[in-house]
Amino acid sequence: KYSRADISVAVAIPDGLITPIIVAADTKSLSIISKEMSDLAARAKEGKLQPHEYQGGTASLSNLGMFGTKQFDAVINPPQAMILAVGAGEKRPYVINDSLQIATVMSATGSFDHRAIDGADGARLMQAFKRLVENPLALRLLEGDFADGDAIRVDAPDGELIFERAETAAPATA
Repeated sequence: KYSRADISVAVAIPDGLITPIIVAADTKSLSIISKEMSDLAARAKEGKLQPHEYQGGTASLSNLGMFGTKQFDAVINPPQAMILAVGAGEKRPYVINDSLQIATVMSATGSFDHRAIDGADGARLMQAFKRLVENPLALRLLEGDFADGDAIRVDAPDGELIFERAETAAPATA
């Protein structure tokens, strides 16, 4: 099992696919992750990534939804322990509060290497992902500054989301 979250994100390049890594993603805000990913993707497309920026990682994200793909199963990139395949959002009939309505629905499929991630833990990760996607305001709460170890609780339709910020070591002083 990994004790870090170095997340690779699949980027299409002229010669195929490359997966630059957001190192220590669990310690970064969404805005920092977004900036880093934009920089990594641009440099990937220009062929300017260094090997340490795309080799390794603990998990990957692959979004073929941006190409209109409704659902797919992604293959884990060794030595990583999982990959999340994200499909396109599309309007579909959906039952909300016992009423048939139109909702934007997407598919996300998690593939887990059970030697590193227990299936139940993988299912809990997918459940948390679903809750975050269904309650995007909760993602914005993660942007706020709060002390290490603080928790934020957000009411969700089928339970309570709890976010805990990873504790980070204090910077060394000279």
